[in-house]
Amino acid sequence: MQLPVVLFFPVFAMSRPNSILSLFANLAVTAALLGLSSGVAQAADSQLEGQIDRYIKSLRSKGAIRPNERTAWVVYDFTTGKKLVSINETAPLQAASMIKPFVALAFFHQVKAGKLVYGSTSRRHMEQMIQKSNNGSTNWVMRQVGGPAATRALLNRYYPSLSRQVSIVEYIPSGGRTYRNRAAASDYSKLLYAIWSGNTPHSKEMLRIMNLPGNDRLYTDAKRVPSGTRVYNKTGSTAMCCGDMGILVARGKNGRPYPYIVVGIIESGSRNTAYGTWISRRADVIREVSNLAYLEMKKHHPL
Repeated sequence: MQLPVVLFFPVFAMSRPNSILSLFANLAVTAALLGLSSGVAQAADSQLEGQIDRYIKSLRSKGAIRPNERTAWVVYDFTTGKKLVSINETAPLQAASMIKPFVALAFFHQVKAGKLVYGSTSRRHMEQMIQKSNNGSTNWVMRQVGGPAATRALLNRYYPSLSRQVSIVEYIPSGGRTYRNRAAASDYSKLLYAIWSGNTPHSKEMLRIMNLPGNDRLYTDAKRVPSGTRVYNKTGSTAMCCGDMGILVARGKNGRPYPYIVVGIIESGSRNTAYGTWISRRADVIREVSNLAYLEMKKHHPL
């Protein structure tokens, strides 16, 4: 059953506008985020959603995805403003390291508020947290904000439209077995949209860090995504979660950029003892979905 859409204004859009134009700009961002969070109707005519649904069902029929595994997918085209895929996007799933951009958002909010300083030490930890997925640096950044509960409270107060299903309840434990922090695919897509649109604190710096060379499951070894495609992403990996969330920027034949969001999450109902095999095969599933997303983009744009 489709729930009614409740109109709201993100707190980041509620700062005092200096002009009527800035107010309308904020309203435009709000409308776009509403579209991202209610994508059933937008994605209904998308062939891509059907392709991904059939692909996942075929993997289940062959046992390549087990009955106790859940998946969630979002694809959003910035150029057309349309959501192409909305599959289980509001289901809260394990976040693994994909929670880290939300930790960064909370930190940068405090920097903008004048309560923290973004200097050489914090920049190093921020880069280590996002680019290298360093858990020690993640815990350092979270401690500056005040800990898991304070980080979640800040997001809940100032960015409720970006973090409806986000639950940050623990530091990253020793050994990296973080299973309690959760978020939904819709949270990631809305955060990515807000960062790309410049509507988060230090959004340019966030994009720079997310674009640093590192691991990804959206571009690297996704054979249909052409060389030169830029990617701004954060992966998540545990013995129970394999995911990636990011913005890909395809280069058009006309020289124009064509950015789009891809979010993919596969959550297992139990820990997988053969971690390397499990994570590798699920990463390949996300890469194939990324391939399908690019091919769909190619149908609509001169790529």
